[in-house]
Amino acid sequence: SVSIQSPLNLSDSIVSGEEDNGGFIISNKNINNEINGNWVASSSNSIHEARLKAKAKRRLRKNSSRDSGRGDSLSDNGDVVRGTSVAPTSPKSKLLDRKSRLGKGRGLPKKGGAGGKGVWGRSGEVYEPEAVDERDPNYDEDQENCVYETVVPPLDERDFEKTVTPIVQEYFEHGDTNEVAELLAELNLGPMRSVVPSLAVALALEAKASHRELTSRLLADLCGPVLSHSDMEKSFDKLLRELPDLVLDTPGAAQLVGQFIARAVSDQILSKTYIEGYKGKVDCEYARAALDRAAVLLKMSMGGLRIDSQWGTGGGQQPVIQLIKEMNLLLKEYILSGDSKEAERCLRDLEVPHFHHEFVYEAIVMVLESNGEKTFKMVLQLLKSLSVSSIITVDQMRRGYQRVYMDIAEINIDVPRAYFILEQFVDKSFGMGIIDVKLRDLCPCR
Repeated sequence: SVSIQSPLNLSDSIVSGEEDNGGFIISNKNINNEINGNWVASSSNSIHEARLKAKAKRRLRKNSSRDSGRGDSLSDNGDVVRGTSVAPTSPKSKLLDRKSRLGKGRGLPKKGGAGGKGVWGRSGEVYEPEAVDERDPNYDEDQENCVYETVVPPLDERDFEKTVTPIVQEYFEHGDTNEVAELLAELNLGPMRSVVPSLAVALALEAKASHRELTSRLLADLCGPVLSHSDMEKSFDKLLRELPDLVLDTPGAAQLVGQFIARAVSDQILSKTYIEGYKGKVDCEYARAALDRAAVLLKMSMGGLRIDSQWGTGGGQQPVIQLIKEMNLLLKEYILSGDSKEAERCLRDLEVPHFHHEFVYEAIVMVLESNGEKTFKMVLQLLKSLSVSSIITVDQMRRGYQRVYMDIAEINIDVPRAYFILEQFVDKSFGMGIIDVKLRDLCPCR
């Protein structure tokens, strides 16, 4: 305890300080320094009291950080007031509080909700173009007359092949000439515009016959909207010059290029005098062979040959009735020649692997309608060869046999021995490994 006595001999006034649980308590005992109802205080006593109050306040601040729930405070005369609990406040909650910390305002968010990270103004607010301030030090009069537009640089030879080759290869899959025209129109081909037909023909030389037919249609549709007649002539001139290199990859390139030229003249892409312009001016034997082939085809077209069908129409573009006729012709030619390799090549050239079940169906029906053993044995050998080479898949073979099983009742009306012949053919097919046991057991009986 500390006792302080006034120098004015005020022994009755004693100020003592006691620490109680970290708090500082100031108490006054027997203060009798009052004269006529007025307080008598010396300057030294007021200094000591001010120091004690400051010390008590510092101690209260230190303790409030460790125990904010006690709520100790100082009164105006320096007394410690206890029992007033103050709710603890968290610094983190103050940081997240968007209300004004000054105690002003109505508690609304800052800037009317237009502030904060990643916010570009109030919701629904539309920004209008700002008027140009001519007094702005950064103002440039020349910028008012500027016109900005997107400029696509022209393709060079390397970028041209990387860009156009995938477009042509995708066209071989979907066959939509309008899509190719739209994609080429978006490119700045520049001087490489006349190279598009030669690139398409070069890719078609290494592809199938159906792809060559698609290429001829593509050239006919591109001439006019995208390419001009002069671009077509320059492109075929380039093909004739590059024939020695094309023959190394495709031995029959000279004949194929000649067919492309004849088809182009027939489609009015090239002028009729295009071939005559090369007479006596060609030194390359391959170019001469291509021009001779084109001239022969054009002369035959005058006699009734349709050049527009010289490539054929393979794949799903050919009508079903036409496919069935070609399969029947293929089977008849095989029965006459007995060349299974040629039959396999012709079936592969049709490019309809999803329609091979029709070939199996027509082959079995031909066996049922025939009278001799020759057709029976030759069809079995052909189906065995096609099954081993996987030209006809197991699924297509099964579907062909099942179709015969379903139609055998109608076939039996025209062929009375159809059930007997079918049972023998199915047993032989199982013995040669063409079909499995499950498919053999499904064979219908009379």
